Amino acid sequence: MRIKKGDNVQVLSGNDKGKTGEILEVNPKADKVIVKGVNVRKKHVKARKQGEESGILSVECEIPSSKVGVVCPKCGKATKIGYKIEKDKKMRICKKCGANLK
Repeated sequence: MRIKKGDNVQVLSGNDKGKTGEILEVNPKADKVIVKGVNVRKKHVKARKQGEESGILSVECEIPSSKVGVVCPKCGKATKIGYKIEKDKKMRICKKCGANLK
Protein backbone atom coordinates (compact mmCIF):
# COMPACT_ATOMS: atom_id res chain seq x y z
CA MET A 1 0.00 0.00 0.00
CA ARG A 2 1.25 3.48 -0.85
CA ILE A 3 -0.86 5.16 1.85
CA LYS A 4 0.63 5.38 5.35
CA LYS A 5 -0.64 6.21 8.83
CA GLY A 6 -0.58 9.97 9.40
CA ASP A 7 -1.12 10.94 5.74
CA ASN A 8 -3.64 13.68 4.98
CA VAL A 9 -6.16 12.26 2.47
CA GLN A 10 -9.29 13.28 0.59
CA VAL A 11 -12.23 10.92 -0.05
CA LEU A 12 -12.76 10.50 -3.81
CA SER A 13 -16.12 8.66 -3.87
CA GLY A 14 -18.99 7.54 -1.67
CA ASN A 15 -21.20 9.29 0.88
CA ASP A 16 -18.29 11.30 2.32
CA LYS A 17 -16.94 12.46 -1.06
CA GLY A 18 -14.79 15.59 -0.75
CA LYS A 19 -14.07 15.27 2.98
CA THR A 20 -10.46 15.38 4.13
CA GLY A 21 -8.86 13.84 7.17
CA GLU A 22 -5.84 12.09 8.62
CA ILE A 23 -5.27 8.34 8.34
CA LEU A 24 -5.67 6.81 11.81
CA GLU A 25 -5.15 3.15 10.90
CA VAL A 26 -4.13 1.10 7.85
CA ASN A 27 -5.20 -2.51 7.23
CA PRO A 28 -3.11 -3.78 4.27
CA LYS A 29 -4.52 -7.32 4.42
CA ALA A 30 -8.08 -6.09 3.75
CA ASP A 31 -6.83 -3.08 1.71
CA LYS A 32 -8.80 -0.67 3.94
CA VAL A 33 -8.07 2.48 5.95
CA ILE A 34 -9.68 4.41 8.82
CA VAL A 35 -9.84 8.17 8.26
CA LYS A 36 -10.52 10.68 11.06
CA GLY A 37 -14.04 12.15 10.72
CA VAL A 38 -15.02 9.99 7.72
CA ASN A 39 -17.55 7.10 7.63
CA VAL A 40 -18.72 7.81 11.20
CA ARG A 41 -21.21 5.32 12.63
CA LYS A 42 -23.13 5.20 15.92
CA LYS A 43 -22.28 2.36 18.28
CA HIS A 44 -24.54 1.48 21.22
CA VAL A 45 -22.47 0.45 24.24
CA LYS A 46 -23.91 -1.42 27.21
CA ALA A 47 -22.34 -1.05 30.66
CA ARG A 48 -20.52 -4.30 31.49
CA LYS A 49 -19.44 -3.47 35.04
CA GLN A 50 -21.12 -1.61 37.87
CA GLY A 51 -20.29 2.10 37.68
CA GLU A 52 -19.41 1.92 33.97
CA GLU A 53 -21.26 4.26 31.62
CA SER A 54 -23.48 3.04 28.81
CA GLY A 55 -24.44 5.18 25.85
CA ILE A 56 -24.05 5.88 22.17
CA LEU A 57 -20.56 6.44 20.76
CA SER A 58 -19.48 7.79 17.38
CA VAL A 59 -16.93 5.47 15.76
CA GLU A 60 -14.98 5.85 12.50
CA CYS A 61 -15.28 2.72 10.33
CA GLU A 62 -13.02 1.38 7.58
CA ILE A 63 -13.27 2.43 3.94
CA PRO A 64 -11.45 0.93 0.94
CA SER A 65 -8.04 2.51 0.32
CA SER A 66 -8.90 2.95 -3.37
CA LYS A 67 -11.53 5.55 -2.41
CA VAL A 68 -8.97 7.96 -0.91
CA GLY A 69 -6.23 10.07 -2.45
CA VAL A 70 -3.26 11.61 -0.66
CA VAL A 71 -3.41 15.43 -0.52
CA CYS A 72 -0.15 17.03 -1.69
CA PRO A 73 1.08 19.72 0.76
CA LYS A 74 2.44 21.84 -2.13
CA CYS A 75 -0.41 21.87 -4.68
CA GLY A 76 -3.23 21.01 -2.20
CA LYS A 77 -4.91 18.49 -4.51
CA ALA A 78 -5.65 14.79 -4.12
CA THR A 79 -3.00 12.95 -6.10
CA LYS A 80 -1.50 9.57 -6.86
CA ILE A 81 1.83 8.66 -5.30
CA GLY A 82 5.00 8.00 -7.26
CA TYR A 83 8.45 6.94 -6.11
CA LYS A 84 11.88 8.40 -6.72
CA ILE A 85 15.23 7.01 -5.53
CA GLU A 86 17.71 9.55 -4.13
CA LYS A 87 20.99 8.51 -2.46
CA ASP A 88 19.79 4.96 -1.67
CA LYS A 89 16.51 6.30 -0.21
CA LYS A 90 13.11 5.69 -1.74
CA MET A 91 11.11 8.94 -1.63
CA ARG A 92 7.35 9.29 -2.18
CA ILE A 93 6.49 12.08 -4.63
CA CYS A 94 3.34 13.80 -5.91
CA LYS A 95 2.50 12.72 -9.48
CA LYS A 96 0.99 16.14 -10.31
CA CYS A 97 3.71 18.56 -9.16
CA GLY A 98 6.66 16.33 -8.22
CA ALA A 99 6.90 17.54 -4.59
CA ASN A 100 8.24 15.21 -1.90
CA LEU A 101 5.64 13.74 0.49
CA LYS A 102 6.56 13.10 4.12
